[in-house]
Amino acid sequence: MTEPLINTPITHTSMNGASTKDSPLLLDIENLSVTFGQGVRAFRAVDDVSLKITQGEVIAVVGESGSGKSVTMMALMGLLPPSATVRAQRVVFDNKDMLSMSAKERRGIIGKDISMIFQNAMSCLNPSFTVEMQLGEVLRKHLGLRGAAVQTRILELLELVEMPDAKNRLKVYPHQLSGGMSQRVMIAMAIACEPKLLIADEPTTALDVTVQAQIMDLLSRLQREKQMAMVLITHDLGLVAQNSRDVAVMYAGQVVETSTVPEIFQKPAHPYTEALLQAIPELAIGQDRLNSLPGVVPSQYDRPSGCLLSPRCPYKESACEVPPPILDTPTGKVRCIDSNITSHPSHAATLESQI
Repeated sequence: MTEPLINTPITHTSMNGASTKDSPLLLDIENLSVTFGQGVRAFRAVDDVSLKITQGEVIAVVGESGSGKSVTMMALMGLLPPSATVRAQRVVFDNKDMLSMSAKERRGIIGKDISMIFQNAMSCLNPSFTVEMQLGEVLRKHLGLRGAAVQTRILELLELVEMPDAKNRLKVYPHQLSGGMSQRVMIAMAIACEPKLLIADEPTTALDVTVQAQIMDLLSRLQREKQMAMVLITHDLGLVAQNSRDVAVMYAGQVVETSTVPEIFQKPAHPYTEALLQAIPELAIGQDRLNSLPGVVPSQYDRPSGCLLSPRCPYKESACEVPPPILDTPTGKVRCIDSNITSHPSHAATLESQI
């Protein structure tokens, strides 16, 4: 693993959501950027992302595929390939400066105090090892458990994540598990060392609706019982409404809005947030099709010079040809020329055309 974080001064304004006043700060990320490649082929996939997470808090990170959600968290975990260059002005976890610590010190945190549930558990588990062997590796590496203590703890973890017939699942291989069972093994691995921060990256991907609900109920229960902070990466705004208090909306590698639930649902401050909300199926009942923005997230070769949303934005103005400022809102911040899109002259006409 390469040294993932380089302390480079960046003058961009930080963008942080509201934090829980009565809880201490657990993770403070300021101006984190990720660039793939070098020279003329360099592509900044994550652009000056700043997040604050307090102890025991659940924050949702939402946005389309390609918005930089997973890459941001994988940069924190040090899991990006050598072709990635990660820079940040500040990354402090549990009062520890992760920019100045050695690779060995970071390895003592990653997987133990910060853990991650990856997308599609069936492809993330090692097909060559049993459930017992994969869970046991975590316990031996980070907690130093040996012998009977390992097997006892493994069984405790499988029962904690409500694995059916847990004792008889110890010797099975991943291909012998259903999608829901595989996800429960992944969750067991993630919480094995009782982390202070759990990153759940699309934890219900490829699962049917019933199992999705069971997995989210399980994660919510474990988060409350263990008082873990959790970053929930998702496309599903329904999960955001039910499981998180703060929300960070990402688009094309940037955080475009931070706010709280339910405020972000009642009064979105950024056009992209509004578009995500209008695409919720429950709000399109009686319509021929879901509301959506035209176009796609800009790639390396078609990024506009100003606001990255401007080619798709229904409220585009000449002022959008330059990078937008970061403005304060009553519950967070927004990266836009206007902190209140409902005041825009074309707002009513845009909504009327979509009904």
